[in-house]
Amino acid sequence: MSADCLFCSIIAGDIPADRVLENDAVVAFRDIAPKADTHVLVVPRTHAPDVAALAATAPGELAAMALAAQEIADAECGGQFKWIFNTGEKAGQTVFHAHGHLLGGDLGGSLV
Repeated sequence: MSADCLFCSIIAGDIPADRVLENDAVVAFRDIAPKADTHVLVVPRTHAPDVAALAATAPGELAAMALAAQEIADAECGGQFKWIFNTGEKAGQTVFHAHGHLLGGDLGGSLV
């Protein structure tokens, strides 16, 4: 945990969030500025600055994030979803704790 990290504070329960799922490895909560019908952040409990760092230091938590994303998508959007990671400030990352944006529902096409 990092004392000055927003997501570490949410994980610790110090800051409220609309939690969707949590287990020993991850916490998932609704984005405060949703970009889709379903927009959930899937966050590992282990602090790592981005997804690449998480893969290097805690690959099991990255796998747990993927399983959690699928579980949420199964419950909320027919099992179909986009999972986006912003890595670095120029890529739009604003909270430097690894997290995936699960987007589901009518997304109006493909980004790629």
